[in-house]
Amino acid sequence: MRADLLQRAAARQQARAEAGLLRRLRSVTATTAPWIVLDGRRLLSFASNDYLGLAGHAQVREALCSAAARWGVGATAAHLLGGHRAPHAELEAALAAWTGRERALLFATGYMANLGVLDALLQSGDVCVQDKLNHASLLDGARLCGAELRRYPHGDVDAAARQLAACPHAAALLASDGVFSMDGDVAPLARLAALAQQQNATLLIDDAHGLGVRGAQGAGSVAQAGLDARQVPILMATLGKALGTQGAFVAGDAVLIDALTQFARAHVYSTAPPPALAAATLAALRLAQQGEHLRARLQARIAQLRSGAAALGLHLLPSDTPIQPLWLGSAVTAQDWSSALEARGFHVPAIRPPTVAQGQARLRIALSAAHGESDVERLLDALGALRQHHAQPAPDAGA
Repeated sequence: MRADLLQRAAARQQARAEAGLLRRLRSVTATTAPWIVLDGRRLLSFASNDYLGLAGHAQVREALCSAAARWGVGATAAHLLGGHRAPHAELEAALAAWTGRERALLFATGYMANLGVLDALLQSGDVCVQDKLNHASLLDGARLCGAELRRYPHGDVDAAARQLAACPHAAALLASDGVFSMDGDVAPLARLAALAQQQNATLLIDDAHGLGVRGAQGAGSVAQAGLDARQVPILMATLGKALGTQGAFVAGDAVLIDALTQFARAHVYSTAPPPALAAATLAALRLAQQGEHLRARLQARIAQLRSGAAALGLHLLPSDTPIQPLWLGSAVTAQDWSSALEARGFHVPAIRPPTVAQGQARLRIALSAAHGESDVERLLDALGALRQHHAQPAPDAGA
């Protein structure tokens, strides 16, 4: 008897609910960074990827409104069918220059960008070697394109070398996040670049959480590592994190961008992002380039949180980025801490399986230049109160 797909989906949802892992959408009804109004309550948010506080910046909003008055609110077509407008071209040129690449290509989302790159470049018989903690879009892209996916333990370059060496005759792509979205640590980029050159593999770095935050003028993790376009020929980054808008891009040489324009289905068959959004992103890019004071403010908040957490005996995973995970182990414990913080006026969501592995649940504290010293101090006070009533479990060997 043929299975009913909706019944099967309902059963999977029920199993997730029984395991305490069910997710639900909650609507934010107002926001003035770093504050949000959620379910009618005003909360101090530590959940935003708006690392430089640019999402609500006056210049970014003005650029959006001005461009919308000229171009309307939608591109009305795919890039190749007339949807590619002057603001898109201007933004692509600025992104390429910022990241030290010959050209750049816009995508609707980071997920679509990674799927587009892997779909365009890989095929059956090729191999894609990836860090086990890479973003889901990189892993899904490798599975969907038909290449053999091989995953190495997090940050283990020697293991990555063995994976590549095991497939000496296959065309190979080596892919890694720059900054890992759930752990907040930075990939060993220089060693990965050296390995890719040694093994004649093409290196792709997803710098969604590094662009704007790291490197000179905020050019990202790859720039901070001192790597150029020859060493990292494929660079992907998103526009919805430090730049505070929406979308993504891939940057590289003309051969890469021409190939993606022809063969990346996620680009070819998607309506172009609104040109007004491209104009707003260009304004945010210029602010980020000149935003050393914002990055300094952000680093001060990171240091403050880590110092305060250590004084309280709280275990934060090693990270010098805005992503500061507080390891708690079980999904139930993480949800309990998140709910207790919300009752005290803070929005710090629990990160549970399947986003992280079983036994690796945590609070993902995301810091922003929009946070003041007093905001972080208030959070530390709340965490200290929780620590007195709910002991933080000792991290296991995998944390």
